[in-house]
Amino acid sequence: MANMFNFMQQAQQMQGKLEQLQQDLARRTVSASAGAGMVTVECDGKGQLRRVKIDPSMFTAGDVEMIEDLIVVAAAEAQKKAAEAAQEEMGKLTGGIDLPFKLPF
Repeated sequence: MANMFNFMQQAQQMQGKLEQLQQDLARRTVSASAGAGMVTVECDGKGQLRRVKIDPSMFTAGDVEMIEDLIVVAAAEAQKKAAEAAQEEMGKLTGGIDLPFKLPF
């Protein structure tokens, strides 16, 4: 019975650490650029888009389709970086053990 109590304590501690990790990731910022820095996108550590910066010279060119494509490329890269950062932090938390389920972020 003592083992079950220890297991429950460890599970509660892990839950607290997961909640803290989610909060930390929400505060983290990752960014990526496309088009030689003409478009930059920032996401939080959970991959949620927070900001898009477009070099004003892109608007004088008048190529809306290219701007749209660069935004998509930069956003995808920023979200990939956020996912990699989350995976790295999760690996630290779990000691590198792969969990048999997907976490809620």
